[in-house]
Amino acid sequence: MKRAPLSLKAQALALLARREHSRAELRTKLLAHARKRAAHAAAEAAAPGHWGSGWEGDPFGDAAAPAASTSTGTPIDLDAEALAAEVDEVLDWLQAQRYQSDERFIESRLNSRASRLGLTRIRQELARHGVELDQDTVRTLRQSEVDRAREVWLKRFGQPPTDLRERARQMRFLAARGFGGEVVRQVLAGDLEPSD
Repeated sequence: MKRAPLSLKAQALALLARREHSRAELRTKLLAHARKRAAHAAAEAAAPGHWGSGWEGDPFGDAAAPAASTSTGTPIDLDAEALAAEVDEVLDWLQAQRYQSDERFIESRLNSRASRLGLTRIRQELARHGVELDQDTVRTLRQSEVDRAREVWLKRFGQPPTDLRERARQMRFLAARGFGGEVVRQVLAGDLEPSD
């Protein structure tokens, strides 16, 4: 017999123990887990011999299987709205307990990404996770954009391009990391002293 999937709270805590998640990202993962749990419960309830063994008051195995239920005793339904409501309830609990926080998620992403990526790329990554930067953070990142791009460029290339082909390659490299065109031009202009 297959082991029952974790409860939604246990799955959420297991995911959050590995790394920070945004609410939207965690919701997507928990919805998939909730569907898996519901399918498992339905399969368990419909399994032959599950309730009709004859030892449970039904000698002919004709009794209907009881509805599957969660660990809290509420019935599991394959209805998408019911699953979404259950997931949202768990997410609200996680936020109330401060186990999940979009602000912490953004801070974690910025700490790991800001030194290597430009504002455009950071915004794209956060948008994929369903969150966005506040205006103060955007302003701070814009102020340090040239210095961060220069550090990335120095680490990768260390010397100005010698021809147009190399210049284009260096520009593509910086653009792919989310640095804007004006920032890329400033970095490749040759002024290697950090700005104040």
